Amino acid sequence: MITETARIAPDVVMRPAAMEDADGLARARLRNRAHLDRWEPVRAEDYFTSRAQAARLRVQLEESRAGRMAPWVLDREGEIVGALTLSAIALGPFRSGTLGYWIDADHIGRGLATAAVTRACEAADTELGLHRVEANTLLDNVPSQRVLTKCGFEEYGVAPEYLHINGAWRDHRLFQRILNDRRP
Repeated sequence: MITETARIAPDVVMRPAAMEDADGLARARLRNRAHLDRWEPVRAEDYFTSRAQAARLRVQLEESRAGRMAPWVLDREGEIVGALTLSAIALGPFRSGTLGYWIDADHIGRGLATAAVTRACEAADTELGLHRVEANTLLDNVPSQRVLTKCGFEEYGVAPEYLHINGAWRDHRLFQRILNDRRP
């Protein structure tokens, strides 16, 4: 479990998600609904409620305690302006996890995604002992691809019909970052 908080901008910290974030996440997800719709699965109306966000957090925190996930929020003076999740954490000889993230529409272009992805990779390496982090983007999500490239990720393929996003199965670019060459 990751417990560290990191300042990633003068007014933004990246910290582990907590149950107390349900209301803030609901507000942030509702505020960013139109901004994120094209990059995400179709969401039911209740997804944007505190109750649904609390249910999601409960599962994420349970997965975190089991060592299979690391969820973070980006907190700007008490307001959530983004989130990251390192999920599908596998140990043994694989030592890998899958990174996903989003940034509030009003905070795009401030370097928050780059700083947060960099910090998540540092935590994956030093705190979780992972060897590799993967991430994927829709083919036309060039801004996210630039973030990943700036953070040391390399594209290694395209997966046809990889995820059901915005109402259809969509092709994705696959990226990975090798964190170290330690033995498992």
